[in-house]
Amino acid sequence: MYRPILCMDDFLVIDHVSKTFGAQRAVDDVSLTVAQGEAFSLLGPSGCGKTTLLRMIAGFERPDSGRILVGGQDITALPPELRPVNTVFQNYALFPHLSVWDNIAFGLRMSRRPREEIRSGVDRMLELVRLSEHARKRPTQLSGGQRQRVAIARALVNRPQVLLLDEPLAALDLKLRQHMLMELNAIHEQVGTTFIYVTHDQGEAMSLSDRIAVMNAGKVEQVDSPEHLYEAPRTSFVASFIGDANFFTGVAVELQHEGYVRVLVDGLGSPLVLSNGAVSANQTLRLMVRPEKISLTLTRPPSGERVNAFRGVVEDMAYFGSHTRYRIRAGEHSILAQMQRSRFSGGDIDPARGAEVWMSFHPDEGRVVRLEGAA
Repeated sequence: MYRPILCMDDFLVIDHVSKTFGAQRAVDDVSLTVAQGEAFSLLGPSGCGKTTLLRMIAGFERPDSGRILVGGQDITALPPELRPVNTVFQNYALFPHLSVWDNIAFGLRMSRRPREEIRSGVDRMLELVRLSEHARKRPTQLSGGQRQRVAIARALVNRPQVLLLDEPLAALDLKLRQHMLMELNAIHEQVGTTFIYVTHDQGEAMSLSDRIAVMNAGKVEQVDSPEHLYEAPRTSFVASFIGDANFFTGVAVELQHEGYVRVLVDGLGSPLVLSNGAVSANQTLRLMVRPEKISLTLTRPPSGERVNAFRGVVEDMAYFGSHTRYRIRAGEHSILAQMQRSRFSGGDIDPARGAEVWMSFHPDEGRVVRLEGAA
């Protein structure tokens, strides 16, 4: 289980927080720390507890146990309106009868800010989200992306210490989501506010976040940068949830120098060699290799102690323009490989269904993601 090490630089602290609804443990003893100004995502499937955790940060739910701190202040018992946070919801929650300008001004007016402060604050936000020319329009006259930018501006105008974003792009189509991700990145860069972003979409989390907490069944599986989550997942769940992966189960038959281990996997013909894992001889391991790490050739690749090579038969393929994906049968294993055409080294044409191919990958490109019997 993930356990953070608290330090003086931690700005948002989730300390052993749990929440139960009836018999369901929605959030189970979660501890997290977020730095000031960080773009941090809570990522996981539906029902993993990410939205419940965000609602507890916002104050819409009270934890059964644990505490939440922002800037050293314990906000666990504070009502939402007294917390230094604001939330952007999936459905925008804009007032349809008010103009864009008045929607953004609403929070400042409720706080009874001076008129000049309201005017300058709203104008600044309109410029930030590039909606100055739409200031007098109503939400129904805007596109989905524009409405989302109004919601973000309204949440930021009060200068919260933390901005919570609850699946804010879920209602948008693919191209608009991609555009809004760039917009969010630009806004975060300009304002420097701490962002907590909740999503089930790995692409959104990977492109927006400095770090990501991957959640599963109310617990945090791993907290890391997008690159480390993809390249060095610590559990099978993280490896399968972040991108595609091939999994193998095998037994460590030889511990080699420099931290390499030789693993016997049924049905592959020869043992695999991997670089990572503090393992013991005869220990059962769960292994992972990404599809794009596997090279395909029609002839056997050069032999060597640092090459994992095994044969298979192409069962299916799909062309995606930038790459082709192959489903290959090797004994009882169905293996996914992803190749750019220029990387295929076996000839001028791609292998057809039913063709025999050699698959290979370097030991440094495979991972031990679980040690059977380990704590």
